[in-house]
Parts: sequence; C-alpha cells; structure tokens
Amino acid sequence: PLLFNEITRGESAERAPGALAVVPVAATEQHGPHLPLGTDTFLVETVARQAAAQAAHEIDVLVTPTLAVGASHHHFPFGGTLSLGSETYYRAVRDIVVSLIRDGFQRIFVINGHGGNHELIQVVVRDLVLEHQANLAAASYWDLARAALAEQATDVTGRLPGHAGYFETAMLMAIRPDLVRTPLPRRSEEEITRAAVPGTPYRLERAGHWTSIGGHTDSPLEATPEVGQRLLGVVVPAVAATFVEFARLPLLWEENPASR
Repeated sequence: PLLFNEITRGESAERAPGALAVVPVAATEQHGPHLPLGTDTFLVETVARQAAAQAAHEIDVLVTPTLAVGASHHHFPFGGTLSLGSETYYRAVRDIVVSLIRDGFQRIFVINGHGGNHELIQVVVRDLVLEHQANLAAASYWDLARAALAEQATDVTGRLPGHAGYFETAMLMAIRPDLVRTPLPRRSEEEITRAAVPGTPYRLERAGHWTSIGGHTDSPLEATPEVGQRLLGVVVPAVAATFVEFARLPLLWEENPASR
C-alpha cells in the first residue's frame, strides 16, 4: 500500500526504517470566484500520490494524510478560509514530522501545495535535523517541477503557480472538473501586470495586496482540462524523481557513528 492510513501498526513498524514518508501539506482558502476552497489540497494530494506511485517502482514510499489547513491569514478578507497562524502552523507540521520520526521513519519529505506554507515548512526541517537523526526535506511541488515545466510547457501562460489563475485552474480541471465554476474570470494584460509582484532582492509585502487584485493572480480564462493533464504529466514525474533521489541519500549518522 502507498497510503499511511491503509497499513497496520505492525506494517508501519516493519517499513518505517527503510521507507520514505511523504507528508502533503496544503490549505483551505478562497480561490477566486471559480475554484473550490480545497483547490490546494486536491492538487498537492494528487501530485503526491501519483508521484509516489511512480517512485514506488524504485523505492518504498508511504504518503500520509494531507494537512489540509495552512497559513492562510492573508485570504481572510474574502471569507471561505480556514487558517492557522504562522507559529501554530509551524508547530503542527513540526509535530507531524516528529511523530513520524518517533514511529521509526528516517526519511521524511514534506511536499507543499500552498505558497503561504513554503518558508515555514523549510524552517521545520532545518530545525528538526539539529535534534533528530533523520534525513528531512521540504519543498513546494511546483519548484520541484519548475525546470521541467520551463522546458516542456513553454506555452503555459500566467504565473507559476500563481493563485487561482491559469496553472491551478487547468490542473483542477484535469482532476476535478465538476468543481470548477463557470464563467471563468478574465484578466487583461494590464490587470495582470498591475497584480504582479515586482522582483526585488528583499521580501516585499504590502498591506491590501490581495484585495487589490481580487484574490487571484492571473487570468484563468484560457485554461482547459487538456492543458491540466499535460501539466500533471510534467509535474508528477519531476516530483517522483525527487522522491527517489532524496530516498537514496545516505544516512550520514550511520556512516559516521562517532557523530552520534
């Protein structure tokens, strides 16, 4: 079985020392007028499970239940949002990873589907590896696939991943078309330019940014299920390859007992 929830405690104990545990984290928040509140959860869960299925040809891998509430306070002005504060979210992810370590897992990958979680999950693994003997990793799925998308999906428009724009809309159309509402909103090039976050060598945050752009970053109007399937066909293998690469990294404390 690929799913953590489908094995027994004995099977967990047997597989934990050699298996990769994948922890999908996401959000429940507004996604414009056309996408459901669970968009990030549906997408990262699909990517994580399909990538694990591909990676399972080469490694032992288990996917935990998805943490479906993230750090989403910036979406509260629109309603339809459940959120944990940054400190609470950090503790929640940390406790999940520590639980897996206590269960005997030595290789744990936190895979993210919501931009607001990105920095926090990285801090979790940075901190925990100083306290526990484990190989830990954290990344957003689109970053793992960014190079492949740049090479294989050059016609994809809009921000990557953006929020409730072309990329996410097309991906959700591919896996849950029944949840995408019509008509799809349209953004002009001028509006997209105005909504863009300028590239700066510092972290830029401006109060009122999300309300000023209506809660979605670019135009989903041209998104189709076919585009979404093609995007999944690029994203999933890239994530699967990362899982395999990470799972095969040596456990350094075993190679260097004196470091214990």
